[in-house]
Amino acid sequence: MSERLPASEPLDEQPGARLNEQPGARTANRPLFAAERRVGRAVQRVTATALGPYQSAVVRIGFAGTWLLFLLWELPNRRELYGPDGPWSWDMAQQLIARNGAFTGLMWSDSTVWFEIVFAVAVLSSALLLVGWRTRTMSVLFMFGVLSLQNRSIFMGDGGDNVIHLMAIYLVLTRCGQVWSLDARRAARTTARRGAGHEPGILGARDRVGPLLWGCLGVVLIFGTLTAATGRVQGDSWLLVLFWGVWIAQVVWWAVNLHAPNGQPRALLDVLANLVHNAALVVIMAEVCLVYATAGWYKIQGSRWQDGTALYYPLKLHYFAPWPELSGLLASSGVMVMLLTYGTVIVQVAFPFALFNRRVKNVLLVAMMLEHAGIALLLGLPFFSLAMIAADAVFLPTNFLRWLGGRITGLWHRLFARDRKRLPEQRRDSPEQTRTLVG
Repeated sequence: MSERLPASEPLDEQPGARLNEQPGARTANRPLFAAERRVGRAVQRVTATALGPYQSAVVRIGFAGTWLLFLLWELPNRRELYGPDGPWSWDMAQQLIARNGAFTGLMWSDSTVWFEIVFAVAVLSSALLLVGWRTRTMSVLFMFGVLSLQNRSIFMGDGGDNVIHLMAIYLVLTRCGQVWSLDARRAARTTARRGAGHEPGILGARDRVGPLLWGCLGVVLIFGTLTAATGRVQGDSWLLVLFWGVWIAQVVWWAVNLHAPNGQPRALLDVLANLVHNAALVVIMAEVCLVYATAGWYKIQGSRWQDGTALYYPLKLHYFAPWPELSGLLASSGVMVMLLTYGTVIVQVAFPFALFNRRVKNVLLVAMMLEHAGIALLLGLPFFSLAMIAADAVFLPTNFLRWLGGRITGLWHRLFARDRKRLPEQRRDSPEQTRTLVG
C-alpha cells in the first residue's frame, strides 16, 4: 500500500506537484518570471535597436545647422576670431594648449593656408552632416572642426559653444543618420533595387566613395599622430585613440558588409553599434538635464533671482539689446519681469524631475524652447539659443517628430518634386519601435 501524504502538507509544496499545475494556476515565483521577461525584452530592445532615431537625427541637424550658420555669419571675421590675425596670438595659444592639453588641428601649422583649409573643412563637414551624407565620417570631421576652432581661441563664444563642443563629441558615437539623411535615402534605394532584382550582389560591393574617404582620412590621421608624437603639438591622447578607433571600426564595418553581410559578424557589429548609440543618447539626455539643473540651482542662490529682478538688468544693457524699444517695453513692466524671472528658475529646476511624467515634460519642453527663442530675440544671442533648442530636441516625442517630418516632406514634394519620379520611402518603424527612451 502506498504511503499517504500528510494532510497538513500543502499540495503545492510537495516535490513534483508543479508538474500537474494548471496553466492558469498561481505560482509563488510568477512575479519573478514576469520580471525576467521584462528584463529580457529590455535587453533585446537595447541591443537590437538604435533607439531614438528621430531624436538623434534632429540633434544632428540642429547642431550641424547651428555651427554652419555661425561659421558663415563670421566668415568675414574668421581670421580675427580664430586665425593668425586675431588678438589671441599663436604664441599665446601654444602656451595655453601646452598647459591644458586641449586638441586643435590649427596648432599643427601657423600658416594662413592651413587655417583656411581647416576652416573650409569645418564648413563643408557641417553642411554634409546637416544633410546626412556619409554621416559617420562627417561626424568625425565635424568634431575635428569644432574642436580645432574653439580650442584655438577659447574666449570666442557666448555659452552655446560649450554645448556644441560636447555634442560634437557625442554625435560621433551615435547612429544619427538612420532617418532624414542622404544615407537613409541611399539605403532605401539600394534595398528597393535589390528587392526588385535590379541590383544583385553583395552589400557594400558598389561602394567606392567610402573606402576612398577612409584612405584619405587615414593619411591625415597618420600625419596628425606623427605630429603629436614628435612633441611639436600638445593635445589629449584620448582623442587620438577615438580617431583611430573610429577609423579602424569603419574598415571593419566595410569589410564585413562586403564579405559577410548576413552573417554573425555583421549581427555582432550591429549589436555593438546599437549599444554605443543608446549609451551616447542617454549621455546626451543626462547632459541636458545637468545643464538645466545646474543653471537653475545656481540661480536660486542669487539675490537678484530671489527678488525677481534678475531679468531687468540684461534688458537695460545696450550690448544685449538688438531691439532697444522692445527690451525697454518689457523692462518697464515689473510684473512681467518678475514672472519671467521666477518662471525661468522654476522651469530649469523642475525639468529633470518632469521626465517622469510625459505630459509635464512636454509642457516644460515647450516653455524652455520659447524661453530660448526669447533670449535670441531680446538679448541678441541667436546661436546660443539655437544650440540649446537643438539640445532640447532630444526630448521631443517621436510621434510629433514623425508628423513634422511628414509635413516637411510633403511640402518639399509639392514645391520641388511634382514632376519627378517618387523616391523609395525610408523604412518605417514597426509599432513596437515607435516608443523610445525619449518619446
